[in-house]
Amino acid sequence: MDTNPQPVIQRGPRGKYRQHSLEFKRALVEMTLQPGVSVARLAREHGVNANQVFTWRKLYEAGQLLSPAPAQANQLLPVVVATPEPVPEPEEISGTITLEIGRVRLRIEGQANSATLAQVLERVLR
Repeated sequence: MDTNPQPVIQRGPRGKYRQHSLEFKRALVEMTLQPGVSVARLAREHGVNANQVFTWRKLYEAGQLLSPAPAQANQLLPVVVATPEPVPEPEEISGTITLEIGRVRLRIEGQANSATLAQVLERVLR
């Protein structure tokens, strides 16, 4: 004997949810904020559940029941194309660099070139 302990429940088709505009929600909430107004009575008069109106009030107080910003057409922004200014080379200073390490002395005369100096230091500091 095959038994199914769980009952079979068939649901009927659900109705469509009503969609209320932001303006309707905001207007209804603003009416409920007037002194002496019953939220339940106002909701019943407009065919809305009072719990829904209280939810809308929370959204209104949080600033989430505002009108969306008007959609603006695609606008072009002004653009200025400028040629970049050349970066000036650092002025090279002429002079003498003398490195003494132990008994070794290295002397470089002339303009200081950062690439050459980097190579020399790399070799010497090995």
